Amino acid sequence: MHPTALSTFRFPENTCIEQAQPKEQGAVTEQSPGIEVMTDLARVKAATIDPHTSLDKAEQAMIHQGVRSLFVVSGFPCVDGLITLADLVGEKPMRQINKRNIRRQDLSVADVMTPLAALDALDYNELKASNVGRVIATFKKLKHSHLLVVQSATSQGPARIRGVISLTQLERQLGRSVLEAMPRP
Repeated sequence: MHPTALSTFRFPENTCIEQAQPKEQGAVTEQSPGIEVMTDLARVKAATIDPHTSLDKAEQAMIHQGVRSLFVVSGFPCVDGLITLADLVGEKPMRQINKRNIRRQDLSVADVMTPLAALDALDYNELKASNVGRVIATFKKLKHSHLLVVQSATSQGPARIRGVISLTQLERQLGRSVLEAMPRP
């Protein structure tokens, strides 16, 4: 038996119909569920880049995709690390240039990214049971700009990076700075 086609329709001429828009992440409070400040990679495709990409191309990729960080992936699906806009335009490139006596255009993402082993991660289930105040306390304790959120292995599949929490996004959702006295990494 062959499946039947779905029914279709057409709009009358001059019809004005809106496109669906992603749900805007609105304001949150310290009492809001912690999960509300996580970019859920089960709903949003992760922005990725190859570790051998030049810094200029990485910056262009961030601009093109409208993000301030990219997962570094050399062999899908494994994540090698994370690169942020601050990594591209901050001290890291200058340190590498001076240390290795090379030009900026000779640097790649691998030279300035934060490797996976140096990133702090939260447990997805613990985040779901917490609030934004605890996320803020974690950022204050660690003094990082991003936290990974990892979902434990289940009978349906292995452990995976479920999301990421950006300090910049958290502050945008709160409508205020969280770490005023802390220098940004």
